[in-house]
Amino acid sequence: MQGVLLEDLTWMEAERALHRDALVVIPLGAAAKEHGPHLRLSNDWTMAEYFKQRVLQQADVIVAPTVAYYFYPAFVEYPGSVTLRLETARDIIVDICSSLASFGPRRYYVLNTGVSTVAALVPAGEALAQQGITLRYTDISSVAPAFVPEQTGGTHADEVETSMMLYIAPDRVDMKHAARDYHPGPGRLTRQPNSGSTYSATGIYGDATLATWSKGRAAVEARIDAIVKDLERLRAEPLLRTP
Repeated sequence: MQGVLLEDLTWMEAERALHRDALVVIPLGAAAKEHGPHLRLSNDWTMAEYFKQRVLQQADVIVAPTVAYYFYPAFVEYPGSVTLRLETARDIIVDICSSLASFGPRRYYVLNTGVSTVAALVPAGEALAQQGITLRYTDISSVAPAFVPEQTGGTHADEVETSMMLYIAPDRVDMKHAARDYHPGPGRLTRQPNSGSTYSATGIYGDATLATWSKGRAAVEARIDAIVKDLERLRAEPLLRTP
């Protein structure tokens, strides 16, 4: 049982595939967001593309094109990082789902690779529910990495994320520039010390030097298992009533 890429279909093939019970997956991964000196700006995009391919192998879904820009306000001080306004991010998902729903599908799953993205995905789901459309998404903060991190703390370009990339795309990781940069504080990451926010000179929040391929394998496989289970639960959900 395998999925299909929407972008590879003709419109006639899409008409047959986009029936009412079809489950549509929308990969979401930043193509322009800082990830320290050792990972690329396209880190989340690479991750979303990898997870997309794994999902295609394991689930009967229609995978829409990957969304490359979204809501990432914590990284705007680091050159190359792009964020959309929350309302814009919300409406991108609403518009994608609303467009495809006009051809039949009522269940959608955002294959989410971010944390701040949830702030826009929640209101997107609420707006779509008013149209009788169900939206679910990956909540990466609720998926344990399947190993006990050694770092004191961290959530970005850290031990866990760097390990995952060593497993997914080792050629896009430069461990010579991995660093420990963990200074807990309130608010977004900042390059300015003593600013009252979360200081990070490198853009790392955690300890990337502790990353390994084996840790990455454990974390990635746990994430894939969680995503597939999310999809199974969504497929079993009754359709919402159309207002």
